[in-house]
Amino acid sequence: MARSETGTRPSEARERLLVTASRIFYGEGIHSVGVDRIIAEAKVTRATFYRHFPGKEDLVLAYLQAADQAIRGQVDAAAAGGLPAPDALRAVAASIAQGIQSAGFRGCAFLNAVAEYPDPDHPVHQAVLAHRRWFLDTVSTLMAGIQQAEAEPAAQHFVMLRDGAMAAGCLFDRALICETFLRGVDGLIRTHAARRP
Repeated sequence: MARSETGTRPSEARERLLVTASRIFYGEGIHSVGVDRIIAEAKVTRATFYRHFPGKEDLVLAYLQAADQAIRGQVDAAAAGGLPAPDALRAVAASIAQGIQSAGFRGCAFLNAVAEYPDPDHPVHQAVLAHRRWFLDTVSTLMAGIQQAEAEPAAQHFVMLRDGAMAAGCLFDRALICETFLRGVDGLIRTHAARRP
């Protein structure tokens, strides 16, 4: 395991708590899971839990931060390499489709979380909004590489296609949903490009 700048190893207990909580929160929901279960499954003491996370909300925020970083990494990897904007958008869409078809898929972690935290002032709700703003801004930037004038509405359309595919992927044939999503994204890109002055 890598050492930090201070020479100490990152806490294995914290990582176990976060991995355990992430699996359970994503698979079963957040409010339905108590701290005691996470402590038991992570095989740590209550004192260890509270040393790393002052409360359950801190653990929920760490879970969403980890999910955010993972998605940012996927999007950055898909959009990297100097691809033209249309190809970068198609690569982002392909990475989303791959996620939908992965084992244990249960929808968007952020949409799932915000359904449990509807208060717009709650830190969890704010974390979801921050993630979604980043994603919309990222797609808007890519859309602007095709055609600037209507980049934001096109990006909002992309996000709605993604949200629909993530929701439908929990209910219906995932392969068919992904094929429909990718076709929709391709049509959006072509339409957006055709409006170029």
